[in-house]
Amino acid sequence: MSEPSSTSPAPSVTEGASSRVPQHTVVVPDDVSMVALLGPRDELLRTMERAFPHTDIHVRGNEIRVSGPSADIALVERLVDELLAVIDAGQPLNRDAVEHSIKMLRAQTNERPADVLTMNIVSNRGRTIRPKTLGQKQYVDAIDENTIVFGIGPAGTGKTYLAMAKAVAALQAKQVNRIILTRPAVEAGERLGFLPGTLTDKIDPYLRPLYDALHDMVDPDSIPRLLAAGTIEVAPLAYMRGRTLNSSFIVLDEAQNTTPEQMKMFLTRLGFGSKMVVTGDVTQVDLPGGARSGLRVVRDILAGVEDIHFSELTAEDVVRHRLVGAIVDAYGEWDERERRGSRSLPDKDRR
Repeated sequence: MSEPSSTSPAPSVTEGASSRVPQHTVVVPDDVSMVALLGPRDELLRTMERAFPHTDIHVRGNEIRVSGPSADIALVERLVDELLAVIDAGQPLNRDAVEHSIKMLRAQTNERPADVLTMNIVSNRGRTIRPKTLGQKQYVDAIDENTIVFGIGPAGTGKTYLAMAKAVAALQAKQVNRIILTRPAVEAGERLGFLPGTLTDKIDPYLRPLYDALHDMVDPDSIPRLLAAGTIEVAPLAYMRGRTLNSSFIVLDEAQNTTPEQMKMFLTRLGFGSKMVVTGDVTQVDLPGGARSGLRVVRDILAGVEDIHFSELTAEDVVRHRLVGAIVDAYGEWDERERRGSRSLPDKDRR
């Protein structure tokens, strides 16, 4: 098939033997590297082709010709525009960025993929932390707009990582005077006396994920100084009791492992000039003895309270290895089958 000689502003029509196939040609500006747009060995082009199986995408020089269903042609054209905007902002493209952009365009939201992928939260040692999905962008926006935000979603959705990045950004901008990172040490029932070592030795394993994320965002050499000065505090949830936390950005991680009483205790620590983010996964409750999760009941309690927002992240927002999203979905389907099966059993067979 011969290549088109010019670009038209709207899809043109190529006569076939038995059908009329719409096609359109997108001309990439001369100053844009096609390797940056299509990836090494056309990896990103292959990603586009897999996402639009009923569409033919051919590249010649700086022209991308698309033929197939009109709706797909329009999406591919918008996709290329968004990817060019990301490149123009100085951000590299990868397969995940292309796949997330396609999902956002298909969702037909008001958010531009380029705006999501180029939103900077905090930078450290040449690395910039930013949202990678629409759900993450909306979560970050909610943190800006509300005093208390609940980030609820499965593993890998960035709910804690992004909350900590916002905390570091707020500290750097002098919006708060300190950061407090906390989580329940439920694995030891928050009764740590029987464990060997000093108190720090005992609680460190339960707080290590928070320290690990912190090292990505703050110069590691400055962390001991910030901890010693109390500018950054990492502590078990039990240490929050009886305190009022003013001018602080407070992040509660693994909140599904709080009881309703602990959740109330934590939320009422909020002081003037402070912001709270509560994160957790209601499908991963580790509380002993069938205790109720404070994260599961708090929405019913606080629904409709002004300045409190609940952000729901899903498998679509998983930004770890792409298999993590598939695993989360598979386990969700399995749990649903188990619940349906349990409901169908007679009471005597459930025991």
